[in-house]
Amino acid sequence: MILSLFRKDPAAEAGRSLYGAAVAQAREAGFYTELGAPDTVEGRFELVALHVYLILRRLKDSDPAAKKTGQELFDTMFRDTDAALRELGVGDLAVGKKIRKLAENFFGRVGVYDAALEGGEAGALEDALARNVYETADAEAAAGLAAYMREADALLAGQPLSRVIGGIVRFPDAPERT
Repeated sequence: MILSLFRKDPAAEAGRSLYGAAVAQAREAGFYTELGAPDTVEGRFELVALHVYLILRRLKDSDPAAKKTGQELFDTMFRDTDAALRELGVGDLAVGKKIRKLAENFFGRVGVYDAALEGGEAGALEDALARNVYETADAEAAAGLAAYMREADALLAGQPLSRVIGGIVRFPDAPERT
């Protein structure tokens, strides 16, 4: 009985691994240099959230193990965000409110990105990314990121669910200078 306290939770480990992969991909310089994503705390959060969303999209509507891994991924992202806010000097009383607002914004993005990727209006993904990542109404600024996002979504959809549940995911190469 006591040994069960020391067993590792595969879903928790996978969630942390997937979050690490999302953060690593979001830190790729090409998103900032080639696609012009803002290299700010907010811009970096948006790219991490975008990659986490893509993984969650792959895990949704799957078996219970996938749902548990997805929940662990989500929880890991917001635990890390909580710690980052505290590191930035946000007071203890304000952290909870900021996290709640970020989570609400994240779920809003999930709905918009899902609709756009599932055959919404032409340009809907570009418009959503322009608002959320670039903080502009100029959808052209987001065209490259939208193309990357579609490519990543297709690549993730083709990866075996068992590998993703196991914490292994592969993203397309980040944009590079040509």
